[in-house]
Amino acid sequence: MPVLSTPIAVRVLRLLFAVFGLAALLWIPIRDAADLSLSNYLSYFTIESNILAVIVLLVGAIRDPQSQAWQSIRGAVTLYMVITGIIYAVLLADIDVNLNDAWINSALHRILPLVMLLDWVFFASRHRISEARSLQWLLFPVVYGVYTLIRGSIVDWYPYPFMDPRHQGYLALFIGFVVLAIAMALMALAVNAVGRLGAGLRGRNAPQS
Repeated sequence: MPVLSTPIAVRVLRLLFAVFGLAALLWIPIRDAADLSLSNYLSYFTIESNILAVIVLLVGAIRDPQSQAWQSIRGAVTLYMVITGIIYAVLLADIDVNLNDAWINSALHRILPLVMLLDWVFFASRHRISEARSLQWLLFPVVYGVYTLIRGSIVDWYPYPFMDPRHQGYLALFIGFVVLAIAMALMALAVNAVGRLGAGLRGRNAPQS
C-alpha cells in the first residue's frame, strides 16, 4: 500500500495554525509577565496539551513524518486536545480558568482542538493503531493528575475546581477521577476509531498506481 503524502496546502495550514496557537500560548505570559506565575500557567492541562499540539502541527508542516511511532504521537496529542475541548465545554465553560481574553479562550479550548481532530480524521495515519495502544495514550493524563495533586498539596493551588480536594474531599475527588478515567478511555478509543475510519476513506480515494 503506497504511503500518501499530505498535500502542500494542508501542511501550510498546519503551519499557520501552529503559529496561531503559539501566539495564543505566549500572549498572556508576555503581557502579564510581572504578575503571572509561570509555574501555575504551565500547570494547566489546557496549556500543556496546546503546547504539544503546536509541536505536532509544526512537525507535520515541516517534516510530515509517516512512521507508525509518529502517527501514534499524533493520535495521542489529538486525544489530549479532544479532552481539553470536551472538559472545557462540560465542566469549565462558566468558570474562570485565567484565560480571560476571548480569542485566547476560543483558540485553546475550541479552535485548536477542532483543528487537531479534523487533521487526524481527514489526513489520518495509514498505520493501524491497536485499541491497546490508544489506551496507552492515557498515561499522560494520569501522570498529569498525580502531578497536580502532589503539587497542589505543596503550593496550595489547583488549576481546576474538579481537581481540588480542599472543598469536595478526597472521596468525591476519587469518584470524579474514576468517572473521568472511564470517559477518557472512551475518548481514546473513539479518536482511534475515527482516525481508522478516515484512513480507510482516504485509502479508497487514493489514485491507483
